[in-house]
Amino acid sequence: MCSLLLLISWDAPVLTFSLKESMTSAVRAPTIYATSVPVFNQMLGGIEKVLSKAAAHVETKKIDPTALLQARLFPDMFPLLRQVQVATDFAKSVSARLAGVEIPKLEDTESSFADLQVRIATVLAFIGSLKVTQFDNAATREIVTQAGTPKEKRFTGQSYLLNYGLPHFFFHTTTAYAILRHNGVEVGKKDYIGAY
Repeated sequence: MCSLLLLISWDAPVLTFSLKESMTSAVRAPTIYATSVPVFNQMLGGIEKVLSKAAAHVETKKIDPTALLQARLFPDMFPLLRQVQVATDFAKSVSARLAGVEIPKLEDTESSFADLQVRIATVLAFIGSLKVTQFDNAATREIVTQAGTPKEKRFTGQSYLLNYGLPHFFFHTTTAYAILRHNGVEVGKKDYIGAY
């Protein structure tokens, strides 16, 4: 329990503040689990909603779904379909590595909005199956990506999550949202953010 002790001296021109923290409770930093799995759940839930609106949009406007699924913000960027695949890959691989379990393999065969929804549901089911205790030593666990290749990188779990995994995940989820918004799908920040 924290208590604030405010000392005011009428004789002195400066107020003195003192913060005393009880030894019975400590302010704790968020765990690696708390800063990964719930974030992936929330944001993938937002992408599910955005994709549902996109599917309804193409149906209402009589647009070939492939036009949106293959849409890009710029010619050298991945299309929507691949942005969603990569975002889900980051959610599952980051969670798996931090939990110390094998990364599930997905085949990247999606070709429709329905297929992408199934992929997201599969990833949500996987990360939902992970237990908090599997992340107990995740902050200091060594994470190696692309082992044995010239692109091999080594991280602590904390660095892997905060400096690599989350930034890449957010890049691809944001880009997927931006592609749809740019192409006239009526989605907003509330859709993208998901439920929290």
